[in-house]
Amino acid sequence: MITKKRRFLLSLVLLSIIGCYYIYSAYFTTIPSKKFYKDFGIEIPTQYTIHGIDVSKYQAVINWELVKAMKVKNIKIGFAFIKATEGITTIDSKFKYNWQNATKNNITRGAYHYFLPNKNAVQQANNFVKQVELKSGDLPPVVDIEHLAGTNPKQMRVALKTFLNLIENYYKVKPIVYSYATFYRDYLGSDFDNYPLWIAHYKEKNKPDVIRPWQFWQHSEEGHVNGISHKVDFNVFNGDSAAFKKLLLP
Repeated sequence: MITKKRRFLLSLVLLSIIGCYYIYSAYFTTIPSKKFYKDFGIEIPTQYTIHGIDVSKYQAVINWELVKAMKVKNIKIGFAFIKATEGITTIDSKFKYNWQNATKNNITRGAYHYFLPNKNAVQQANNFVKQVELKSGDLPPVVDIEHLAGTNPKQMRVALKTFLNLIENYYKVKPIVYSYATFYRDYLGSDFDNYPLWIAHYKEKNKPDVIRPWQFWQHSEEGHVNGISHKVDFNVFNGDSAAFKKLLLP
């Protein structure tokens, strides 16, 4: 039989364990990473001059000062797409932190919404605009479309167009569409060719396999950057500094 004293001691031990867990969790979810790498860990397409990353809560607490300072063979991180929202209610837990600290360290920033075709497009647009205040020098807003989510292609395209129209009317700029090369080819096609394109296509050496013009290419999901403890997506801009500057919000 457990005595009262023994029960009390067991309770203290349990509370101590719980306390240590929360202290540990709080520390490692609020302290920026001090991780360093010898290089980016991937093959970089050096024919492009402007390189960037895209991040979300899955990269944990990013040390943006270290991101900005990293330079390997004249290649630096010049821009970052940052996840802001998903669906009708989800807000990325690291969005505000990343949004503020990217610009604080002079890294051009852009915000993206992970679009769910089976959810109300108007509510998704409202979710995004409530969280994202764009300023002069920011990249245009981005919609990330990767799955049909149980809808048919026509339903997905109608919902996506509704979202894009609302976002464009609100920010007064053409949004960027992000998708995988195969998804764009199979389900989006010419219906969205008038939007700037950010295309994901890995294991390609020179450019993504897409017929239409594109502005950004996500060429790897396995890069390393100082100040980021986890692997990160790498991107390039398809143009020079003048073209990049022209794309930014006035």
